[in-house]
Amino acid sequence: MIYPSDAKQTSITINNTDKKLRFLVQSWIDDSNDQKTNEFIVTPPLFVSKPDSENTLRIIYAGKALPNDKESLFWLNTKSIPEIDREDIKDKNVLQLAVLSRIKIFIRPQGLTFKTEDIPNSIGFNLSGKDLIIKNPSPYYVTLINLKIGNDKLNSAMIPPMGSIEMKVNNFNYSQVSYQTINDYGASTPIIIKTIGK
Repeated sequence: MIYPSDAKQTSITINNTDKKLRFLVQSWIDDSNDQKTNEFIVTPPLFVSKPDSENTLRIIYAGKALPNDKESLFWLNTKSIPEIDREDIKDKNVLQLAVLSRIKIFIRPQGLTFKTEDIPNSIGFNLSGKDLIIKNPSPYYVTLINLKIGNDKLNSAMIPPMGSIEMKVNNFNYSQVSYQTINDYGASTPIIIKTIGK
């Protein structure tokens, strides 16, 4: 979810596609360190989602000023707890499960000159010892998927703006990596092949 820094609020729709069950839905926001933050207002924070219904969550940033040269990351959490019919479970052992969904919120400053379509090709790769160093020179968070070094598949990863991550690799006989990124619409970009160190 992209939240323009000059927007007063953003919203997301929650659909209950079950024809019979109601769900209690609780929502809150964590910061990039997975700690609950009070810098956002989520309304409603707690509500009952009726069968076959649609609800809208409004998300308002009300915290301190964020960096204006790069994106900031937060997480929207929604926990859904299904309704239980006491008569149906009478004299039965029941395990009730709650489903927690997490959605990334990227607060994007206005005026960033780095074009989002240039993100995929901007990623750089180097080897250092047993680590593959992946560098992101852009002011955006970048999610890499289908990442391979040679024929060896690596885990998907998210790289912070103007930052880097390290990934352990087992095979150093390859000179190329291939990968895709996730764009603003949640779609995967075309496969890119790059030579390590260039």
